Amino acid sequence: MGNIRPTYIKRVAIELLKQYPDEFTADFEHNKKKVSELTDVKYHRMRNRIAGYVTTYRQQLPTV
Repeated sequence: MGNIRPTYIKRVAIELLKQYPDEFTADFEHNKKKVSELTDVKYHRMRNRIAGYVTTYRQQLPTV
């Protein structure tokens, strides 16, 4: 069983991956910095959740 994430986290993460496919990797720390740069997310927790989903998504599907 995995984590259940809200739809808005998934929607933002997938949209970022579609717009900037070469910016994200399978490294969480790198993705966290990129999410901060590319979005206007106010809260660290939300940024971390988006970056975590991007990381998981990237590991499962390397070609987006």
